[in-house]
Amino acid sequence: MDKKHTIYILLTHSGSMFSKAINAYTKDPYTHVSLAFDHQLKDIYSFGRLKPNNPVIGGFVKEDIEFGTCKKFPKTKCALYSLKITEEQYWSIVNELERFKSQSKKYNYNLLGVITAMFHYPMSREYSYFCSQFVSELLLKSGVAITKKHPGLTSPMDIMGNKNLEFVYSGYLKDYILNNYNPIVEVETVQSRNIIFDIIPWNKLVRR
Repeated sequence: MDKKHTIYILLTHSGSMFSKAINAYTKDPYTHVSLAFDHQLKDIYSFGRLKPNNPVIGGFVKEDIEFGTCKKFPKTKCALYSLKITEEQYWSIVNELERFKSQSKKYNYNLLGVITAMFHYPMSREYSYFCSQFVSELLLKSGVAITKKHPGLTSPMDIMGNKNLEFVYSGYLKDYILNNYNPIVEVETVQSRNIIFDIIPWNKLVRR
C-alpha cells in the first residue's frame, strides 16, 4: 500500500476593511486560501500581502498565523481542512514549492488576472499569482485534482468544495492557536458557490 501524506487547506477571512467590503457584497465566508504541511500551520504558503501592515504590495509568502496578518486582525475567521495525498504527489508539491521559495522575490500578485477573470479569461503570467490560483496550480501540477476549474478561474470556495477534504476546524483562527491547535468548534454549513475569483465577485458583474 502506498504511503499517505496529509496536507492542509486553510481558508480565511481576516476582517480587514477590504475583506469586509467583499464579504458584505458576496456573502461568501472566506476570501483567502493557503496551503500548509502541518496542522499547527507553521509551514504554510500562499500569495497575499508581504507585510501585515501593507495591503498594497503582494507576492509569494510563507505566512505567520501567530505574528503576521492574524495578529493584525485578531478576529480572523477560518476553516481548516486536511487532504490525504500519495507519496509521489507529496514530493511533487514539495519540489514545486522549492521553486517558489528559491525565486520568491520574482513573484508578485496577479492583478492582471483579476481583470481578465472578469471576462472568464484565465491570465497565466510567469511569476504572478493570486492565492487560489497558486494553491490550485500547485496541486494540479502535482497530480492532485483539487478542482475542475482552470487555476486562473479558481476561488477559495471552489477549493473548499472538493469532496476529498476532511474537516478539521472552523472558527476564529486565534482560538485554534490558543487551544494548542485542537479542533473546538463544529463545522459551519457552507455551500460552495460558483464564483470565479477570491477577491472580486465576478459572477455578479458578468452574466454567465
